[in-house]
Amino acid sequence: MTVTPVSDPCVGNLATPVNSGYFIKGLINNLPLYRPGISPNFRGLETGAAFGYLLYGPFTICGPLRATEYQQTAGLLAAIGAVHILSLLFLLYNQPGKQPNIPPADATVENPPADLFTRTGWADFTSGFWLGGCGGAVFAWFLCNTVHVQDLFKIAAGVWSVG
Repeated sequence: MTVTPVSDPCVGNLATPVNSGYFIKGLINNLPLYRPGISPNFRGLETGAAFGYLLYGPFTICGPLRATEYQQTAGLLAAIGAVHILSLLFLLYNQPGKQPNIPPADATVENPPADLFTRTGWADFTSGFWLGGCGGAVFAWFLCNTVHVQDLFKIAAGVWSVG
């Protein structure tokens, strides 16, 4: 495979074996942001659920209350706070001025969803992201409190000595 410009050489987008390979193209085109056939609200819901679910663990294990009995609650509140901050940034991106940027077709994503990059589409994505992020964090908190994973958190925090 050779390195060739996709369309305009002044854009700076080159088709390389990394960004135009079958695996990378399949992976990126199946992400919720670029998957065809779903609404912007569902794109935000799916993306937010992943963010909220994944943010809970680091905030719980590495947070300032990691060695206390409040670590799960602190991790939940910190993850929900981070989702609120990200949602606020998405909201600010859609403020009056110019429309959200529509990414051009490139070597990896041939057909970016046009409905997401409108004011209403981005607002739907933001509301779905907020709901999914809060729900994902609550789901992770529920799983960790139900399955007794907090014992593993205590071991990781060094509360119990192993051996």
